[in-house]
Amino acid sequence: MTLNEIYTPAIVLDLDRMENNLKHYAALAARHGKQLWPMVKTHKSTELAQLQKAYGCTGFLCGTLDECEALADAGLTPLMYAYPVGTEVSACRAAALAARCAFYLRLDCLDAAPLLNACAAEAGTRINYTLIVDSGLHRFGVRPEDAAAFVEAMDAFPNLVFKGVSTHPGHVYAASDASALAGYAADETRAVRTAAAVLRAAGRDCEILSSGSTPTFRFAVADEAIQIYHPGNYIFNDAIQLSTQTASEDDCALYVLASVISHPREGLFICDAGAKCLGLDQGAHGNTAIRGHGLIVGHPELTLFSLSEEVGKLHAEGETALKVGDKIRIIPNHSCSAANLTDYYIGVRGDTVERLIRVDIRGNATRKNVP
Repeated sequence: MTLNEIYTPAIVLDLDRMENNLKHYAALAARHGKQLWPMVKTHKSTELAQLQKAYGCTGFLCGTLDECEALADAGLTPLMYAYPVGTEVSACRAAALAARCAFYLRLDCLDAAPLLNACAAEAGTRINYTLIVDSGLHRFGVRPEDAAAFVEAMDAFPNLVFKGVSTHPGHVYAASDASALAGYAADETRAVRTAAAVLRAAGRDCEILSSGSTPTFRFAVADEAIQIYHPGNYIFNDAIQLSTQTASEDDCALYVLASVISHPREGLFICDAGAKCLGLDQGAHGNTAIRGHGLIVGHPELTLFSLSEEVGKLHAEGETALKVGDKIRIIPNHSCSAANLTDYYIGVRGDTVERLIRVDIRGNATRKNVP
């Protein structure tokens, strides 16, 4: 089957480009003696996690406990959960994971520590954790200077075991061009280095020093402050990565294939891909470099300026050869959002459909709530 024969809209994955991305990042990490534990929330696919492992990843960062449990079921460990937990059901799930595999939780406040400690005790286990430090996003994390005081306070909970420091330089997604990226990477490495130094001065060893994002990876990977890196978007790339020259169009492996279905007036075309394929993300954390709702490959004259649920409105600036019946390829602004809107990727090499790849862990909490 060829691309021209598949129904639209479709979320398509160029397997050659994806594999090149995996090889490139793995090679950079290996060159500097670092580990890759990629963020799984980007693709939410056990099959793609297995492929990442085949290309040299030695662990995984997960965005949901579902992802942790699915990868544990598949024997893909060690695992780190990117966020703290605050409810009994989540604390019990974390304890169950700790009892069955190499699992690390991230924490940044003491509030849930008694609950976690009790759940771990009941499960007959101990939960390893890394301390989240704030490197500039101002979402999760303590100040790096306060790392030792936090860990000392956590000593009151014997079933929670300190293992190191983690951060996420998510504020990099406010960058509108490549010139600012090195500064965000410096924030990232400085935060981890400062926290580790404070902890060492207090007699605390850090087995894990982890951080990462796709845009900062190439700037931070050589720094001795960090051992484990967590890029996520790198497997696909998207229009946000294009905006900072983190990737080129040839590196963008995931795209939406859509058909032009209407040309109601001059300069306006309608395609059959809307918010339910592309999401509505126009740049995380204040990014102003994004134009429209996705990049139309090969059509610089087109802007995807509006999305309904099932259709998108395209504005043509000047002359265009576009016509009803044409198929277009749209690179999403944020591939993670688009990936979460499909049950499978259509894997292609060139224009030939090779296989379907299941997106099997995008169901939020349904793995535990529904038998």
